[in-house]
Amino acid sequence: MSATPLPNPPMLPAEAPIAMPVQDLYGNSPSARDVLTSPHGMLVKRLLLLALTGVIGLAASSTVRMELSRDGLDWGEVALLVFFVPLFCWITFGFVSSSIGFFKLITGEHPGFTVLPSPASSLRHRIAVLMPVYNESVEEVFARARAMANSIAASGGAPWIDFFILSDSNPFHGKREEAAWRELAAEAPISVYYRRRENNVARKPGNIAEWIRRFGASYECMLILDADSIMSGDAIVGMASIMEERPTIGLLQTVPMIANARTLFQRWMQFASEAYGPIASAGLLWWSGSEANFWGHNAIVRTRAFAESCGLPELPGKAPFGGHILSHDMLESALLRRRGWAVHMVMIGGSYEEFPPNIVDLAIRDRRWMQGNLQHLQLLGSFGLHWASRLHLLIGASAYLTSPGWLLLILTMIGQVATHGSGGFITLAPPSVLALTVLLLFGPKLMGTIWMLADRDRRRSFGGTGAILRSVPLDIIFGMLLAPITMVTQTKALLGLLLGISAGWNTQARDARRITVREVLPDLREHLLLGAALATTAFLDTATMLWLSPIIAGLFMSPWLISLTSSEALGARATAARFFRVPEPGIIETPHLPDSDGDAQQSQKTDRA
Repeated sequence: MSATPLPNPPMLPAEAPIAMPVQDLYGNSPSARDVLTSPHGMLVKRLLLLALTGVIGLAASSTVRMELSRDGLDWGEVALLVFFVPLFCWITFGFVSSSIGFFKLITGEHPGFTVLPSPASSLRHRIAVLMPVYNESVEEVFARARAMANSIAASGGAPWIDFFILSDSNPFHGKREEAAWRELAAEAPISVYYRRRENNVARKPGNIAEWIRRFGASYECMLILDADSIMSGDAIVGMASIMEERPTIGLLQTVPMIANARTLFQRWMQFASEAYGPIASAGLLWWSGSEANFWGHNAIVRTRAFAESCGLPELPGKAPFGGHILSHDMLESALLRRRGWAVHMVMIGGSYEEFPPNIVDLAIRDRRWMQGNLQHLQLLGSFGLHWASRLHLLIGASAYLTSPGWLLLILTMIGQVATHGSGGFITLAPPSVLALTVLLLFGPKLMGTIWMLADRDRRRSFGGTGAILRSVPLDIIFGMLLAPITMVTQTKALLGLLLGISAGWNTQARDARRITVREVLPDLREHLLLGAALATTAFLDTATMLWLSPIIAGLFMSPWLISLTSSEALGARATAARFFRVPEPGIIETPHLPDSDGDAQQSQKTDRA
């Protein structure tokens, strides 16, 4: 196979069909099989995680219950416990997982990694890099494609790796995409192909499935991107080499970092991702093992495994909870594992994605994710799923139920104060429980700060001690102001879904633009009204109002927070003032994989591909 550019390259290669049957989720489906690449002691790790969560949650819940039951429990106090217990256990679970990740990273012991060789010379099968696009900026999409094609060639992967741009765009975008493709394909050092579907059936899953059914038999693996993804050639070749070494692996998911941050919001989110994300990811990797999750992009998948396992059915009923499965990726990882394929997460460099430029665009994307994740509640009973896969589905759905849960808890607290008089709020939340809650909420940020400061090179990569110590408090302040905005926004979105209003699927906004206060005010009426209502608690109980003051401040300041953080100029000024500095993309690390019960040679004996 030659990497020499062709003067008139073909738009598509020869077709190599492969069947991708629709899976039966509830009927005659395969039961979960064991895999050879499962790290040691996974059951003990998961039971330890759940036990620690349960013990801490039970201790806090028991303390609150004893305080409330001094004069007997009425219905309002029972309601408080109903909301408090699951919400407290939710934040406890995240804290415990992050604490384990922190311990692994701070001691220099990655979560069960074993180093594998990753030269391009180890490749023996063809790999396809797939970039689905839907009415995206043509210039930006093809700039990323060009950069990745050149990086793949520089890493030695040109003889084995082809690049596909899979368009679901409208005809106008399609013409521009085709013209840009012809220019790129004529000069690219690897084969670059382009295909546009006339009908956007089943969105991204349908786009990928159509490619598999036409071309999948020619490629051992496919590396799936989003339109805003970018990965280095070293990372792509390294992941492909792992798939060669471990043929029982069906999917490797990277943890992408945020790239191309311009607005203050993006730079803030980029800092939070780089500062605290590795700790959370290390904890997630530690307990996920071979039942990790799939986030739909920046991941490499074994093509035949995906084809035999992941043909998605439509859910019964109408949107928003019926029809096509929106959050398809999490279900696909569960279906791969059901067939006996291992699904691993790897922490490597060279994997990036962009982030929404402002809070409004994040909320729009979040609403779509909410709809998809809540669909998973009806998939928990699917036959044959591994229990850890069901846990991932449950966690994903629960994440969007916590916001209305917190709001209901707050309103129930206020109702107790109104009916029981002054002091009701303090009675509900003893000092020990309040202190523990603060620790659980802010502990991961403290651990992230310690991790950044613990290593000299890492400390310098974040701009030095001073930059870190000024960025973390600003991140905490911004986070406290954003939390009540998110609470109301997600509650509104959930109510809309319950009323049958589907989130739809529009092109994601990626361009930075300054949002004015006047522009955003009409969408924040509920936020401001709730802030005003909570402020009136001062007439009921001053202590209650003081405890609620961070929430009240966030709701009242929501228009200004959204406007200011959408500014690209303020983002540049923050960086110049040494706020939210992050490491520069550097040399790509060698991919790692958790230690397994079987080595590469043992895995070769069970190669299903």
